[in-house]
Amino acid sequence: MSALPGEGTSHEGPAQVPVATPVPTLNVANLLTLSRLVLVPLFVVALFVDGGHDTTWRALATGLFAVASATDQLDGWVARKYGLITDFGKIADPIADKALTGAALVGLSVLGELGWWVTIVIAVREVGVTLLRFWVIRHGVIPASRGGKAKTMAQIAAIVAYLLPLPSGAGPVRWALMGLALVLTVVTGVDYLVRAIRLRAAGRRVTGS
Repeated sequence: MSALPGEGTSHEGPAQVPVATPVPTLNVANLLTLSRLVLVPLFVVALFVDGGHDTTWRALATGLFAVASATDQLDGWVARKYGLITDFGKIADPIADKALTGAALVGLSVLGELGWWVTIVIAVREVGVTLLRFWVIRHGVIPASRGGKAKTMAQIAAIVAYLLPLPSGAGPVRWALMGLALVLTVVTGVDYLVRAIRLRAAGRRVTGS
């Protein structure tokens, strides 16, 4: 008995498995990340004009920092929404973030407007978390936490407050913002350490090593 049309017969060849299109390294998300790196030296130059005392240049430095910080939020959103995540972006994005924040903190400390101990605490935390990620990379990835994102926003707000040519009466506001950023920096740093230890321990149990 011959099969009815559509039953057990097919004039089509084997099903074609779609081939994933490789994501080009040179894409919008990565260009945004690179733009942040380009803005870092421009920001530093603007910050140090006239010893950091020129109001116009100081406002320009603040604007450059704000624009660069905005690209940090934008490049990740673009990469996720349009499927533009690349290995280059995974490496370049945190480097650009740390370069921008580090340049701002070191610059403010060199100008004598921010204690070096604040810059050192934040720098040690950032470097430490990066090393922790490499320490556990073969066991898994430590994803960014909500606390980590809040820490980043608090740091940006505090740095902007210090960069702006505000009157001397704004001191308490600056201290409060930087104090919040420091607390979140230390607390989230400890959280990442605990998570890294747990992840590594779990990985070693699975592998039996």
